[in-house]
Amino acid sequence: MSLVLGLKTKLKSLGNNGEKIMSNEVMKKDTGSLALFGDDAAKGFENMTQDDMALPFVRILGQLSPQVTDGDAKYIDGAKPGMIYNTVTSELYDGKKGIKVIPCYYKKDYPEWSDRGDGPGAPVAIHLPNSAVIATGKRDGSKIRLPNGNYLEETASYYVMIETKSGGYTPALITMKSTQLNVSKKWNSMMKTIQIADGKGGFAIPPMHGVVYNLTSTLQKNDKGSWYGWVVTQDRILEQEDKALYLSAKDFSGNVSKGTVQTKADVEEKVSDSTPY
Repeated sequence: MSLVLGLKTKLKSLGNNGEKIMSNEVMKKDTGSLALFGDDAAKGFENMTQDDMALPFVRILGQLSPQVTDGDAKYIDGAKPGMIYNTVTSELYDGKKGIKVIPCYYKKDYPEWSDRGDGPGAPVAIHLPNSAVIATGKRDGSKIRLPNGNYLEETASYYVMIETKSGGYTPALITMKSTQLNVSKKWNSMMKTIQIADGKGGFAIPPMHGVVYNLTSTLQKNDKGSWYGWVVTQDRILEQEDKALYLSAKDFSGNVSKGTVQTKADVEEKVSDSTPY
């Protein structure tokens, strides 16, 4: 983070021959938080690893979300369906304006759930796309019903860097399932078709963590009901001036790939906001 320098004031005095004989520069020093912290910035976290922190889920609030339900313990004043919500910071974003995100890592899996009220509010297991368990189930709407009575939900997960209200970027997780899997497929196709000049007369595909996207929410519906879903558009491709941000996104991508970023099931989303359409 660079220091903000104050106004430069030059005082000049001229001699009889018109030559400059004095020039003083007065610099106004930074008096903000960084000036106070100095070399102590970021100290105190030496023993804190990713295992000691909660990776936020970023989701769209639905009509039944506790954050929009007055009287619920998790109610947030001003929260409305369609707003975008950070589960750790409790920040709310206008769904129409959206949020800026940099996708850093993508994976798809099949969490196995027990029916609501029949078990703990966490997946019984999480199955990879090549798991033999998937083939034993039968399609039940957007779910895959297993012989044991549990069900699987195909889930696309995006590990992202999300722009905060203060202007920085922080890691988070966005999951898409059910009707939002179509959005996921379109987003994946969008990422794979972006091209930049390679300097050799051809084109190259930027790394996933080299492009910023804008995610907004919109009301969607079919003959079974309505819900709020994602809309993804490309914002910009990172450039040389974004090097620090690019390296942070690259580092996060590498940590997720190595398995050092741990996440817990988005239990609240399963209980309250699951879209069964």
